[in-house]
Amino acid sequence: MKLRLSHIIAVISAVLLAIPVPAQDTSMRLRTVVIDPGHGGKDAGCVSRDQKTYEKNIALDIAKRLAQKISASYPDVSVKMTRSDDHFVELENRAVFANKAGADLFISVHVNAVDGSTAANGYSIHCLGQSKKKGNDLYSKNLDLVKRENSVIKLEKNYAATYQGFDPDDPSSSIIFSLMQNAHLGQSLEFAADVAQAMEGGPIKTNRGVSQDPFWVLWRTAMPAVLIEVGFMTNPQDLAVLRSEVGRDQIAQNIYKAFRIYKARYDREEIADQVGNDVAAAADPVISTGAEGVAEKSPEPKVLYGVQVLVSSKDMAESDPFFAGYKPMKLPAGKLVKYVVGVSAKLQDVKKNYPAIQKKFPDSYIVKVEDGATSPVK
Repeated sequence: MKLRLSHIIAVISAVLLAIPVPAQDTSMRLRTVVIDPGHGGKDAGCVSRDQKTYEKNIALDIAKRLAQKISASYPDVSVKMTRSDDHFVELENRAVFANKAGADLFISVHVNAVDGSTAANGYSIHCLGQSKKKGNDLYSKNLDLVKRENSVIKLEKNYAATYQGFDPDDPSSSIIFSLMQNAHLGQSLEFAADVAQAMEGGPIKTNRGVSQDPFWVLWRTAMPAVLIEVGFMTNPQDLAVLRSEVGRDQIAQNIYKAFRIYKARYDREEIADQVGNDVAAAADPVISTGAEGVAEKSPEPKVLYGVQVLVSSKDMAESDPFFAGYKPMKLPAGKLVKYVVGVSAKLQDVKKNYPAIQKKFPDSYIVKVEDGATSPVK
């Protein structure tokens, strides 16, 4: 089905009006997380070649373990699940559930698969966006993944009316995703990078990285959101891990580790164990070059302030039109780059200039820059 521009605009308007916007929490603390085990009930998701293992069961087990770990360590955090047993949850209602809960973070757990091959393996983390690099093999595989996950829509009654003409089998339908700016993309990418790093060295060995793709469930959530494909049902080694209770618990533990890192940064707190070291390591402090050409850390960390306007996996030129004439400070953060403009040593100067910057970058916010890491300023 081909979508007309007028139809696309009507879809976007209707969906935007339907998304409840939670009140801003001035205390800047992560208080609610929604964990979404993919599929369920009549929707089995991916199935192993011997028909003995279903994605819906693997996703639910890992999600429950993750929820238990977060609840045990953070009694002040409300942990909610879109499903806690084997029943079907409509794709639309998963996002609506998270929005109504006022979630600060949405984590969707899935298992990957590929037809006709056992070679593909590893975990990947996905944020909202358009699949990049058309024409290459990665784009094709990501598009197949997106179509498969979005195709759950077809199991719902009256799906054509609910999703207002969106066709998961028609690539042109995904144009609606490119016409909406995700206000939480920067934080989503940060958490995705935390997950990718935390899962390295875990039971699933291959890191397939972070990508932006047009998943409906991510588009409809009004908070930072990621979809994690924890491994491949069609790969024998990955499947062995997924069938193992120890393996599933290790996967949940690593996602939990990423959650702790993300929450510490979100709450602007320091934690005094190994995770605290992980937070510091993920910051990638600014490096200077000494007289001998040897890289060394700046001896005196300098505190600056500025307005963070973008987090991206792409290294963009300072002259890129996106920055609207502002010269950005680039701050590496793992495999991502944070871009901060209007930098000054005086917070009051940044606050004075912020209204003008915000007009060009509505989703921007003021940050403190210290040792190459950023933290939000109230």
